[in-house]
Amino acid sequence: MRTITFETYGDPSVLHLADADTPTPSPTQVRVAIRRIGINPFDIKLRSGALQQFHTIELPTVPGSEIAGVIDAIGTDVTDLTVGDTVFGWSDTGAYADYALATNVIRTPIAMTWERAASLPVAGEAALRALRMLDVQRGNTLLIHGVAGNVGTIAARIALARGITVVGTARQANHRMLREIGVTPENSGHGWVEAVKAAAPSGITAILDTTGGGFLPESIDLMRGPDRIVTLADPAAYPLGVRFAAGGPDDLTADVLDELSTLSASLVLPDPRIFELDDAAAAHAAIETGGFRGKTLLTTE
Repeated sequence: MRTITFETYGDPSVLHLADADTPTPSPTQVRVAIRRIGINPFDIKLRSGALQQFHTIELPTVPGSEIAGVIDAIGTDVTDLTVGDTVFGWSDTGAYADYALATNVIRTPIAMTWERAASLPVAGEAALRALRMLDVQRGNTLLIHGVAGNVGTIAARIALARGITVVGTARQANHRMLREIGVTPENSGHGWVEAVKAAAPSGITAILDTTGGGFLPESIDLMRGPDRIVTLADPAAYPLGVRFAAGGPDDLTADVLDELSTLSASLVLPDPRIFELDDAAAAHAAIETGGFRGKTLLTTE
């Protein structure tokens, strides 16, 4: 099968096509013939070497975790899935490939496209995890930094459905879209604190930072302490006393996927862009260039 791998850390050019044996599932795994692969910020940081201090991997490696595809083999102990099922979830063996082994996947709803299925697991789980940590309730006001991104949009949609008021920082170009879904948008640049105070005169209950863009010091001042702030992206959280929602293998469960499957119909996400598997390096380069708010996917078809 085809894989995308890298032997050394570096810029997107270290990603290259390589052949590998098609893997065989263990008793508890299924093998998925992948159709779409989600690219995430973690993949970029892993490839660049930015995570070397925090996340040790054996090189060469196949990056990625987010997959949608069709089961073509099952382990002997798997009873709830069968060959031919269309599924989405997380790969156990790296996602940038024609095939992957997986433990945590569920059947894809009939109306869910490949693109939607490969866009939900990572961002959706992160949004649910952060909202759970913040414990925001109906009638609360939540500030989301980076509300126009994939995680921010999903978190906002879920919060709004729960009766939570959402204020978000984002670029001006995204404000119209955010108002249409019920978010009160404010510019993410200089002066955002004053703008948020004006937009939420009764105060902010909690803050979710999805960007790692340096919002934490002013957020702490706004909240008069770090206790009601969670970040998904800023390592400066640790010395500042802010909770970092790092997540881990125990968070990647079928129950989370079931919840995302149920929520999917109400989640309006920006259109994705799709690159061929062979063009993974170009996809990473495009993400690093910025300016695109939708999901970037790879296709094997």
